[in-house]
Amino acid sequence: MRHRVSLLRTRALAVGLALAASALLPSGSAGAADSYQWAALGDSYTAGVFVGAPQPPLGDASRDGCARTADAYPDLVERELAGFPPGRPVSLTDVSCGGAAISDIATTRQTPVSPVQPPAAGWPSVAPQTERAGLGDGTDVVTIGVGGNSLPFAGILTRCLEMGAAGRSCRDHYTSPPEGEESLQDKLARVRGEYIEMLARVHRAAPHAKVVTVGYPAAFPEDGGACDRQSLTGLSLIGHADVDWLRDEVLKPLNSTIQQVSGFFGDRYVDVYSSSVGHDACRPADTKWVEGICGDAEDYWPAGLPGTALDCGAIGKKATLVHPNAEGHADMAAHVERAVRIALLER
Repeated sequence: MRHRVSLLRTRALAVGLALAASALLPSGSAGAADSYQWAALGDSYTAGVFVGAPQPPLGDASRDGCARTADAYPDLVERELAGFPPGRPVSLTDVSCGGAAISDIATTRQTPVSPVQPPAAGWPSVAPQTERAGLGDGTDVVTIGVGGNSLPFAGILTRCLEMGAAGRSCRDHYTSPPEGEESLQDKLARVRGEYIEMLARVHRAAPHAKVVTVGYPAAFPEDGGACDRQSLTGLSLIGHADVDWLRDEVLKPLNSTIQQVSGFFGDRYVDVYSSSVGHDACRPADTKWVEGICGDAEDYWPAGLPGTALDCGAIGKKATLVHPNAEGHADMAAHVERAVRIALLER
């Protein structure tokens, strides 16, 4: 659970920033009636996927398969900004999409993969997020949470599960991969290059915007031995040494890559890892901010996923596949809200 003192400090800072921002605007000025334009871009860790009500609602003709939800951090931040405006209202355009890779932000079309009520022919592809968000001269702030699917993190996690079930190490596999397969270092180097290109395109599309990048929370414990290998609500059959490897050689370097590239562009990086240590997928249900392979989710979210043998329904859970829950999104929202307010003050 989040600490009440931390919440109060965050709220106090938010209010202080809002008052400071409003003081910068001349009283009665024409600009006071305008809205700041904020675009939220990203993958499933931004979209929310199973946290809160679907956005757009189930049955709405505008649903696109991106699995955005009402309690994901962009919506949480939007509500806080509405309650304490930073001088003037903030208008959010959230085009984050589950499954998005770095290239889907500004370069390529993405085919969404939401398992919730997909059309018979599958979800149609969607344009790059910069295009769907309408980035332009009038965009004030852009937040971006992406990178994991470009490794791809889900593929590495699946390989670790498979090899763990066979008593083998995925760490060894990715350190000395078979011919024709990228090593982890090659993957991270490629991600670095893709992230550089993506940020350059975002800055060209929104030349006056402040860009805020968001890292990933602590999905893995500080000691892999804390994971119960018999528990699907944790990391299941992944070996303890491989859990440590996933933390130190995959997740932390990915966050470092995002932070370093963001710094190169002069963009603000939001660290959501540090505050989430101790709330990983292997913790008890009332402590974790990241669900495990199986976990708690809204009723509409399935217990299994198409094309896989995973059946979390057998233990009364949903297929959450190591994604942040409501507490995780609340923590991310606190940090992103602060970054957005500071970005708007700096304009």
